[in-house]
Amino acid sequence: MRDQLLAAEKVKAIEWRDGTLYLLDQRVLPFEQTWLAYHTAEGVAEAIRTMVVRGAPAIGIAAAYGLVLGVFERYAQGGHWQMALEEDFDLLVNARPTAVNLFWALNRMRERLYRIKEGDDPRPAMEAEAAAIHLSDREANLTMAQLGVDLIRKHQGNLQTVLTHCNAGALATGGFGTALGVIRAAYIEGMIERVYADETRPWLQGSRLTAWELANEGIPVTVTVDSAAAHLMKTKGLTWVIVGADRITANGDVANKIGTYQLAVAAMHHGVRFMVVAPSSTIDLNLATGEDIPLEERDGSEILNVGGQRLGAEVDAFNPVFDVTPADLIDAIVTEKGIVERPDTAKIAQLMCRKRLH
Repeated sequence: MRDQLLAAEKVKAIEWRDGTLYLLDQRVLPFEQTWLAYHTAEGVAEAIRTMVVRGAPAIGIAAAYGLVLGVFERYAQGGHWQMALEEDFDLLVNARPTAVNLFWALNRMRERLYRIKEGDDPRPAMEAEAAAIHLSDREANLTMAQLGVDLIRKHQGNLQTVLTHCNAGALATGGFGTALGVIRAAYIEGMIERVYADETRPWLQGSRLTAWELANEGIPVTVTVDSAAAHLMKTKGLTWVIVGADRITANGDVANKIGTYQLAVAAMHHGVRFMVVAPSSTIDLNLATGEDIPLEERDGSEILNVGGQRLGAEVDAFNPVFDVTPADLIDAIVTEKGIVERPDTAKIAQLMCRKRLH
C-alpha cells in the first residue's frame, strides 16, 4: 500500500527552498493557490497567527523552519546572537496556544541548538533538523494511514460511510494527512463509499479545504453543515467519525476543532465509531486531562462576518476555536507508534514508551 500512498501525494502546504520558507495561503483556497515566501521568524509567526498555515503538524513544521530563519538572521548579525534568537523563539511559541506540536517542534530545535559546539556554524545543523522534523511527519502520516486502514478493516462490513471535521489532510501536515490520510488510504483499498465533510464554521476548513482535497482525488465527498451531524448518523448509515487532534493529554482526552466534542457525543448515542488520528508529538504527557489544555478563542467578528461581509447582528459573539473530547467517548487513537483502543492513562503511557513503527 505504501507505494500507492506515495503516488497519491498530490497536495502540499509547506516547501523549504534555498533558505526561504514557502507556505500555501490556506485563507484563499480553493479559489486561489497562492504561495507566500517568508524570510524571517517574525513573518512565520504572523503566518501561523493569521491562519496562512494551520493544522497542528503543519504549524510545528512551519515554526521549526521559522526558527531556522531566525538563526540565519541572528548568526549573520554576530555578537550574542543566541540571546537575540530567544526573541524569535518567543514570537513563534506564542503564535497559537493550543496545538502542542508547535511547542514540541520548537523544543526539539532548541535542543539541537544546544548540542552544537561553540564556534561552529549553527546554520547547517539547524536547517537539517527542521528538514528532519518535516520528513518525520510525512513518514508518520504514511504509517498512520496504514494503521487506520487496518483498524477499519477489523470492523469491516459493507462499504464505509465516514464523517470528518475540519481539515486534517495534506494541507494540515507535512505529507499525506492524519485523519484524511486514513480516509484516503481506505478509499484506495476500496473500503470507503462516501465521505461527509462538516463545513467547519467559522473558517470553513471542511468545505474549503477538505472537500477540495478529496474532490481533486476523485473521492466522493459531500459537504454538510456542522449541525447536521446527528441527523446524518441517524439517517445515512455512518460507520466512522474520523478526526485529527491538536493536543492529546496523558489520559487520552483530545483537543480538536470546535464541534468535535458534540460529534463524539452524537456518535456514542448512534453507535458510530470515533477515531482520532494524530502523530505522537500531539500527545502531551505534561497535562493530566483535557481540563488543563489552554483553549484558544478568536475574535467574534469571525462568526459575524463571512468573506468580509457582515451577516450577523451587532452583538457579541463567542468564538472558541477548540473543544475537548473526553477519552471515554473515543474508540481509538491512531499514532505512528500504534493504536490505542478505548484510551486511558495507562494505555497512553504504554504507547509513548514504544518506538515508532516502520
